[in-house]
Amino acid sequence: MSSESTTVSSNFLRVIIEDDLATGKHESIVTRFPPEPNGYLHIGHAKSICLNFGLARQFGGRCHLRFDDTNPAKEELEYIESIKESVRWLGFDWGEHLYYASDYFDQLYQWAEHLILQGKAYVEELTADEIRKHRGTLVEAGVESPYRNRPVEENLDLFRRMRSGEFPDGAKVLRARIDMAAPNMNLRDPVLYRIIHAPHPHVGDSWCIYPMYDFAHGQSDAIEGITHSICTLEFEDHKPLYEWFLDNLPVPSHPRQYEFARLNLTYTVMSKRKLHELVTQSLVNGWDDPRLPTLMGIRRRGYTPAAVRAFCERIGVGRSDSWIDMSILEDCVREDLNECAPRVLAVLRPLKVVIDNYPADQIDEFEAANHPQKPEMGSRKVTFSRELFIEQDDFAEDPPKGFFRMTPGGEVRLRYAYIVRCTGVVRDDNGTVIEVHCQYDPASRGGSASDGRKIKGTIHWVSASNAQDAEVRLFDRLFTDPNPDRGGIDYKQFLNPDSVVTLTSAKVEAGLATVDSETRLQFERQGYFRLDPRDSLPDRLVFNRIVTLKDAWTKK
Repeated sequence: MSSESTTVSSNFLRVIIEDDLATGKHESIVTRFPPEPNGYLHIGHAKSICLNFGLARQFGGRCHLRFDDTNPAKEELEYIESIKESVRWLGFDWGEHLYYASDYFDQLYQWAEHLILQGKAYVEELTADEIRKHRGTLVEAGVESPYRNRPVEENLDLFRRMRSGEFPDGAKVLRARIDMAAPNMNLRDPVLYRIIHAPHPHVGDSWCIYPMYDFAHGQSDAIEGITHSICTLEFEDHKPLYEWFLDNLPVPSHPRQYEFARLNLTYTVMSKRKLHELVTQSLVNGWDDPRLPTLMGIRRRGYTPAAVRAFCERIGVGRSDSWIDMSILEDCVREDLNECAPRVLAVLRPLKVVIDNYPADQIDEFEAANHPQKPEMGSRKVTFSRELFIEQDDFAEDPPKGFFRMTPGGEVRLRYAYIVRCTGVVRDDNGTVIEVHCQYDPASRGGSASDGRKIKGTIHWVSASNAQDAEVRLFDRLFTDPNPDRGGIDYKQFLNPDSVVTLTSAKVEAGLATVDSETRLQFERQGYFRLDPRDSLPDRLVFNRIVTLKDAWTKK
């Protein structure tokens, strides 16, 4: 797969839209991405973003970004700005079509009065608990409120007094008058408006009553002329209510709601409540922790927008809930980075090597390809000196069978450079090898033996003469269980104690001292990495592992 998938997979929504355009039902399509600005977006939202903006792009329509901002008690400007940034990061733009449900508060209020005048809404004085009890169960009809049959004039007066701020929070609500015996619980006189004396991040203090999400959502779609209102399956039971509002109000258009299966990703949680717990209980390091499925987190880790879009395309859009394995997302990231990430040398757990027969004052340079399959990406010079660093696990005094790296008396190829033979070691007081001594073959420049002898092992290295110190964070899956969010148990018991391993003494080649944090790199034989955009400083390099070179979890 290339860095941007060129294959457009079929799904039922594309088929519907193609038919609607072919039959003339719609001249063009209008979709929307309608987040509630009460938290940060996660990878599940990315699926919806790619779907709504992607369909509009494919069929020459437009996609609106609309904030369904109906609850000021939970919404913040910070979330609004973060959502905008995340949508842009994914590669989409709403142009001039940025909207807020709060832009329509005047119209929604007028429509609420319209329902009252039609005898289809009433002011309720029962408490929230009493309303819940009166609603009944799946097998028992609800009980009508004693306030259900108020005269229209009284309901209108009370609602206007609610609007003027006369009553405290929770004192009254406005309910639709539909059917307390309806099999669908959502039709049992749902709440339309509640009193909240709180400033709103978009409209300030101009309102003290706010529409419920269900009342604002469909009418906002209608005002904007949305043709295909696409949402996840949990809203399927809300569809009859969506339709009831549109059928009973003088709306300018009649959108159609379509539901698709939400993204369920293994080894993580995507409940807003649980993500909030992880952050507030300091089980992770903020909303942009690279282990989280938040878009802020995966962006900081180093996932690319192209890889996320390819993932959303690959998993498709269906009507049945299913689980997507984390490995599919990681494969999309690998495939994208394999195409575009320059190769560099880095030693994460360094072991010092001294080449005794190499001149102490000599510095050599070798040409190293930035990408072995892409000569157009050029090359760079890597420095070679008498003292080097190699990976600790590239040396073994008592090697297991099939070990073709550095061993006492054995020869190994140093990538791009020379063949060396291990001649001895230096130990500390505990007997641990802290230094390896070698002899190099001057005739093997470039890694080929002049006498044709076969060298099976090749290892990477960095020169001690100009290696840069670095901290490297090896991120892994946040949970050890593929479904930590299943009911009846505490998901936190599955937190992976090794979800991040921090290495503070890594060594990287000299050129990485000035690398840009937006550049993704392949540390040869190690994985894909990027400079942490928050914690790195000019004199402190901090690298995040984006993903390993291969999926190690399939062996677990």
